[in-house]
Amino acid sequence: MNKEQLLIYNELISKYNFKEEQKEQIKLGLENNVNVSIYTNPKFDWKQMKQIRLELEKGLNPVEISKYVNPIYSIPQMYELFRGLERNLDVTYYANPEFNTNQMIEIRYGMLGGVNVTIYAKPEFNEFQMQEIRLGLESNIDVSIYANPEFDYRQMVQILKGLENNIDVTTYLNPTIEWEEMEQIRLELESKK
Repeated sequence: MNKEQLLIYNELISKYNFKEEQKEQIKLGLENNVNVSIYTNPKFDWKQMKQIRLELEKGLNPVEISKYVNPIYSIPQMYELFRGLERNLDVTYYANPEFNTNQMIEIRYGMLGGVNVTIYAKPEFNEFQMQEIRLGLESNIDVSIYANPEFDYRQMVQILKGLENNIDVTTYLNPTIEWEEMEQIRLELESKK
């Protein structure tokens, strides 16, 4: 580190009781000329600091990134937020710590696919349900028929397959019907087409 970096480092280290791994991330950030003030928070563990530092080193906009640098996000959640920022997506659709990483991925995929993610960007849908809704949207299917958290994802698969095959799914459009029974009904209806 040069003298200026060393001065900043010593000043930061004297303010907080950082662990050695955290100090190392601050040092690496200073050596790589990133704005370490974004992640010099003792609430971040060293792994979170590292993820933020790496994103800053990649050239992500410090102003944009600072909106989502928060200890409430796990490292994988931060990673997904940063992937969206890299692609200039409006990550506010999934910048919710209630979403697990896989839910965030499904929302990001939907945004990349140009679908209306507001239909499924809700914590009550798990990532598998989100995927089935996203796939329906990408196929221009009216997903409002099955975009209901009462249907598990396997039921959604059977409804989506029925809709894709232009059959009347109303005969098995009931969350109390097990997916295996839905599949049997669907296959029977398809065979009569």
